[in-house]
Amino acid sequence: MMTAGQAQLYLEGKTEAVLRSVKIARGFLERLIGLLGRSGLEEGEALMIPDCGSVHTFGMRFVIDVLFFDKDGNVLALYPDTPSGYVLTPRLRDVHTLETTAGFISRHEIKTGDKLILTAGNA
Repeated sequence: MMTAGQAQLYLEGKTEAVLRSVKIARGFLERLIGLLGRSGLEEGEALMIPDCGSVHTFGMRFVIDVLFFDKDGNVLALYPDTPSGYVLTPRLRDVHTLETTAGFISRHEIKTGDKLILTAGNA
């Protein structure tokens, strides 16, 4: 499980968090390592990489969903069920990246244009 000092993620118009444990990768090493070395994520966990418009899944040991969104939280691109061995570089204007459990996008019916709201702290 990820450590404290994280955020929660909501979809605009929803009152319950869709992700309760979003770790924000701020430092160079956190961004470099990302989810590498992990065997998976717990349901409700995610890694957000600010100011990041591309990611790779080389060396990943599990499938993830990847979302790219702008500074206002608008979802710009979705990559559900992304296995190891991919480089995702959808757009120049993408600002933030969210990596979470496979199936998250379909479970919450997230579409491009939806708005994500990140709040500090855990419930």
